[in-house]
Amino acid sequence: MKRVVYVKNVPIGGEHRISIQSMTNTDTLDIEATLSQIKALDEAGCDIVRIAVSNEAEVKACESIIKNTKIPLVADIQFNYRLAVRCADINFSAIRFNPGNIGNAERVREVATACKRNKVPIRIGVNSGSLEKDIVKKYGHSAEGLVESALSHARVLEKENFFDIVLSLKSSCVKTMIEANRIADKLCDYPLHIGVTESGVYEDGLYKSAIGIGSLLLDGIGSTIRVSLTGDPVEEIAVAKNILKACGKLDNFCEIVSCPTCSRCKIDLVPIVEKVKGLTKNINKKLKIAVMGCVVNGPGEAKNADLGVAGASDKFAVFEKGKIIFTGEQAKALEIFEKLIAGAVIDCPHNIKK
Repeated sequence: MKRVVYVKNVPIGGEHRISIQSMTNTDTLDIEATLSQIKALDEAGCDIVRIAVSNEAEVKACESIIKNTKIPLVADIQFNYRLAVRCADINFSAIRFNPGNIGNAERVREVATACKRNKVPIRIGVNSGSLEKDIVKKYGHSAEGLVESALSHARVLEKENFFDIVLSLKSSCVKTMIEANRIADKLCDYPLHIGVTESGVYEDGLYKSAIGIGSLLLDGIGSTIRVSLTGDPVEEIAVAKNILKACGKLDNFCEIVSCPTCSRCKIDLVPIVEKVKGLTKNINKKLKIAVMGCVVNGPGEAKNADLGVAGASDKFAVFEKGKIIFTGEQAKALEIFEKLIAGAVIDCPHNIKK
């Protein structure tokens, strides 16, 4: 069991749900643009947003940004310990920082003291492409090197009696990233922030992230995730959600299963599936809907779903909680099926609140 670290009101670790993170790519000094992107990320379902902070001017810009958004914000700091102290003092919810990079113990003590004072956790983030020279000499750019780097940074904070830590071990190599997190998971109780770094543009990054993040989640490893795509960070959120869904880590969504349309399928199933996807987009509760196109596996899958429809060329069947409630021609069956879905949408918690 991993210890729990709070990033503002978002718990990371323990048995808490897996949170989704992203990072702004606007100019931090452009307050309006950065706030606009943070709002878009929040509305898409992001839980925590990271912002690069490189100088005092950006610290001052972030003071205004923090005051105008409720989502937890993480300051991404490279090397400059003074900026880490400043960001802790202006109410950033967390700091992404590697204490081993700032030199003497007194500097580390200043950062740790500021973070303790403000109840700000530190995410130690190491990447295989920027490992310390002595670690590369000993381990190369390997999973073992990533683990040694991350834990050595953690030990620097531990000497200051600071344990409010999240570890991140990333690589653009999916295999290295998976191996590193599996090793780290066995060696420490710090919650792990997982993701494949520099994964590429949308499609390339989607596949790499699904394999890397998904493999670890299925192992029960990972407390928070970030899908790193080249481009609009808002696109990362949908991918992250779909990875969590596929791994069974979300229970407030509608799952649609549909058959792969082999030669036994005698109906045009794709338009039906697409329509069901549109009808269910506002459902935010656990629901399984089956849309099947033949009499072989169709009725079985439909019976295992909350709602289901299975069709052949001459007859359709509609299922609810495993029971057939209608058999007949396609148009009538789909009309009944859509009414059942509409009832599920009305009954979902989100719409009741409205």
